[in-house]
Amino acid sequence: MRHQVELEIRGKSLQLETGRMAKLADGAVTARYGDTVVLATAVASKVAKEGIDFLPLTVDYQEKAYAAGKIPGGFFKREGRPAEREILSGRLIDRPLRPLFPKGFYFDTQVIASVLSADQGNVTDVLAIIAASAALTISDIPLKEPIAAVRMGRIEGHFVVNPSFSELETSDLNLVVAGTQDAVMMVEGGANELPEQTMIEAITLAHAEIKKIISAIVKLRDQAGKPKRETVQKSIDPALEDAIRAKCQKRVEEAVLIPNKSARQEQLAAILEELRSQINTPESDRTREIREIFHALERNAVRMMILNKGIRADGRGCSDIRPISCEVGVLPRTHGSALFTRGETQSLAVVTLGTADDEQRIDALEGESTKTFMLHYNFPPFSVGEARPMRGPGRREIGHGALAERALKPVIPSREAFPYTLRIVSDILESNGSSSMATVCGGTLALMDAGVQIKAPVAGIAMGLIKEGGQTVILSDILGLEDHLGDMDFKVTGTRQGVTALQMDMKIAGITDALLREALEQAHAGRLHILDRMRESIAEPRPDLSSLAPRIFTMHIKKERIGEVIGPGGKVVRGIVEKTGVKIDIEDDGTILIASADAEAARQAMDMIGKITEEVEVGKIYKGKVVKIMDFGAFVEILPGTDGLVHISQLAEHRVNRVQDEVKEGDEILVKVLEVDKQGKIRLSRKEVLKAEAEGRKG
Repeated sequence: MRHQVELEIRGKSLQLETGRMAKLADGAVTARYGDTVVLATAVASKVAKEGIDFLPLTVDYQEKAYAAGKIPGGFFKREGRPAEREILSGRLIDRPLRPLFPKGFYFDTQVIASVLSADQGNVTDVLAIIAASAALTISDIPLKEPIAAVRMGRIEGHFVVNPSFSELETSDLNLVVAGTQDAVMMVEGGANELPEQTMIEAITLAHAEIKKIISAIVKLRDQAGKPKRETVQKSIDPALEDAIRAKCQKRVEEAVLIPNKSARQEQLAAILEELRSQINTPESDRTREIREIFHALERNAVRMMILNKGIRADGRGCSDIRPISCEVGVLPRTHGSALFTRGETQSLAVVTLGTADDEQRIDALEGESTKTFMLHYNFPPFSVGEARPMRGPGRREIGHGALAERALKPVIPSREAFPYTLRIVSDILESNGSSSMATVCGGTLALMDAGVQIKAPVAGIAMGLIKEGGQTVILSDILGLEDHLGDMDFKVTGTRQGVTALQMDMKIAGITDALLREALEQAHAGRLHILDRMRESIAEPRPDLSSLAPRIFTMHIKKERIGEVIGPGGKVVRGIVEKTGVKIDIEDDGTILIASADAEAARQAMDMIGKITEEVEVGKIYKGKVVKIMDFGAFVEILPGTDGLVHISQLAEHRVNRVQDEVKEGDEILVKVLEVDKQGKIRLSRKEVLKAEAEGRKG
């Protein structure tokens, strides 16, 4: 039986429907906004997964090419591995949902969101979050409560809910907010140096819209929802818990105070192994219970130390930033490089400048586009002292790279002012919290080292939260331990002027406006401190680009002259490239970009193009070549591909009977332009030049 609910968001109908598609899934909902349709399904296995102590949830987002009336490219003509956008959208769905599953739910659970129709106007990822939440809510899978999401834009100072793709191009804000009825669960997006107060206003407005959507999801649940499964969490033996606490609580409290990450982990691992050897017997392996009790002790020790004493694992106060070290120009042959170290987190950031040939070409549902700024984040296993196989970038690497790229994009010079393709690579060499924020700082330093004239330096900081009952403490520059055992991971990047990117994930049921405001204010102070440390290393971009980077020169020609520069089958432009060794990119508007590490070669290419496209000036004298003899005169090429007629009466100061008596084909002569008529025909004179030369000799 089909059930549908409908509400209005920014003057458009949002429809949620179930009972029509994918009826064998535990929950299935289609969400429609405009002509964009997303189907989300949720399925959980009926048997719990043995031997695990985590939620086995996978979330996939997929875009069907047919949704936009397209056939996929490539040999197989079908959708292949997920594109970066699909991976990022899958993460957007996963992050606000995951904390809302009950503890002890160890059933394989899969959520799949599929874009079935795309009107190329409405953004699909937010719709997918809503559909996924609704599918879980009406299913028997025990999600604690529904969530919803909206995207916020800001155009000419006015907030816009769910802006279209075209509106986002003129928006100085692109922010996705997800939450429950009572609190915000996730924030993800970028801004063009907007103040913290503006970000808070956007999030508050978004939450008001989220509440409306959740009411509709609840209405759909009331119509078509299934009874929720009962989740029975395995109880912990109180006697075992007391025994473990008596054996190691004091040692755990001492171990978590060890500042060095490796030493701390080694000590905790040794205590855990000692417990296992003392408690386990050949007849009874209680490792799972031991580990669960031990980690609860560790979590409680870290949190109570912060809440009751204001002391963190590495001895810092709650708002203190770890020691910072910045180095630039650390690699001799790269275009720009920097080594940014904050505590035990270290990023090696390297900038490479390329040409238009290096642009990334993207074929998405909304159409084809190009990217001229890319940031790639790598997280090798040695950065956390592990040995494991090297694979391609996973969801985490892609997500962290996208966040850092979003953070730096607002300060990158415009394409018109800086016609380069830019790539930053951040290799994380050490990691103990906030490696994506180290990437932002290292990327800024490397850009300035390369001589890229960024608008302002950008820094990033990760904020945490410890909340127990009515007690709350916000932490600046969190460690990996505090991220793992805390209640929030809130990353904030920006310049001195304002915020450029936000990413917030909650592990508890959301955050209030007051806590959000406090976290942003504390993050602002931390960001300014980090920018001060960065300034000590390099205060502003180097005045010139790296000598190793290609030089790109820009020139403009009339659109109708493009064909002359390209030549038949590209013959002319290929000849210029072969002769000079430069790269040439010709755009449809007549802009020509010439790139070369050799500035002289680039100038030579510009001169050659200039001669091809030079406009003939009346009254100017040219050295031309006789290309054709006629009875009535000679045709002389004065510019490449441009010739004019020297009438027989204009060949000499005396009377000329035969043209051949004065010039032959191949002769180079000086001629003066007398006229260019409306048809573009050029009238030349050799006589005027000879006359002027004679008068000059007399003078």
